[in-house]
Amino acid sequence: MPNNLTARKVQTVTEPGMYSDGQGLYLCVAPGGTKSWILRTTIKGRRTANGNPYRVEIGLGSVADVSLAKAREEASPLRLQARKGINPLDERRRQMLTFEQAARKVYEGLLPTWRNEKHAQTWWSTVNKHANSQFGNRPIESVTSADILDVLGPIWVERHETAKRLSQRLSTIFDWARGAGHYPNPNPVDGLKKSLPHVKRRAVHMAALPWEELPAFMSVLSERSGVSARTLEFIILTASRSGEARGARWSEFDFKSKVWTVPADRMKRGIEHRVPLCDEALAVLEKVRGLDVEFVFPATSRDNRGKVREQSVMVFKALLRRMRREGFTVHGFRSTFRDWCSESAHADREVAEASLAHAVGNETERSYARSDLFDRRRSLMDAWGQYVVGKSGDVVRMVL
Repeated sequence: MPNNLTARKVQTVTEPGMYSDGQGLYLCVAPGGTKSWILRTTIKGRRTANGNPYRVEIGLGSVADVSLAKAREEASPLRLQARKGINPLDERRRQMLTFEQAARKVYEGLLPTWRNEKHAQTWWSTVNKHANSQFGNRPIESVTSADILDVLGPIWVERHETAKRLSQRLSTIFDWARGAGHYPNPNPVDGLKKSLPHVKRRAVHMAALPWEELPAFMSVLSERSGVSARTLEFIILTASRSGEARGARWSEFDFKSKVWTVPADRMKRGIEHRVPLCDEALAVLEKVRGLDVEFVFPATSRDNRGKVREQSVMVFKALLRRMRREGFTVHGFRSTFRDWCSESAHADREVAEASLAHAVGNETERSYARSDLFDRRRSLMDAWGQYVVGKSGDVVRMVL
């Protein structure tokens, strides 16, 4: 029987409907314009309850992924199975991945690319809690946009950030499944935002200590013993992120040049960052020298292999509780620094933002701004160090 379709017709036809290629192979054009392949065939020797021939309909994938020639190639062995009395769908189900199995494969593939264990745990726990619990044991091929909507809908407004991350993770799973041949249809996550309520983004600001109160806070902090107190002092004096300071290694420091170079794999933006060290920050490092050969601020407990590890972020919560201070966060000290830059030091915006390792301007502007403004940042951080420990008095420093 001659074939009815051509590659050109497959690409150009737009009218919704079923277009036969012969021998049960059809091009299905959906009302939305998506195109997929379907094989309709009869299982030899099998009948339905009312005595009619037992017919099956088998999806062969999207036209975007499966060409006309490939669809014909895949249809041929399936017809042969049907002529032998074997239901191709039964064979496919035996080989089919469940959603949870697919999610696990994606997770294990991504695991080596993540920089911290917490992100890996969060990635899996989110998918496991919201998706695996609903359709994890089902063949991934059977999961539809309606299933995804049932998962995202209840949390889209109340827990919007979680829902957005879950949506991205589900999309990644289905992209992998399509590429690996386990999901023949378009990604069911695509286009779902139109079916979900619009949520106006609200900026979330970490509670910060007013910059005017910082010298008094640092005076009390300096009297505290313990590694966590020294770590917090260093975080404040370098305006660094908690994770960057907690994970600091001695090998990252050039004491002769007074520079701390944080490698790209420990920076949020994935770009190496040089931090000019003021004298006050260097003094903190001298206090912890000798605690460990690798970590600058080691944890007091060892990991499950008995090795020294970096401090947990939770040590600062405990430290502030012991100090009986509340109403601000450790990350908020970066905002304290930024406010001081604007209101007291009158530092240029690009210098202040570079000190925080923030990207400034659009992509084009950043492509031309190759300098990290290091010398200007050193002047700013020296002034900051003196202000933090109360050496600058009431004089307002002008940092140009």
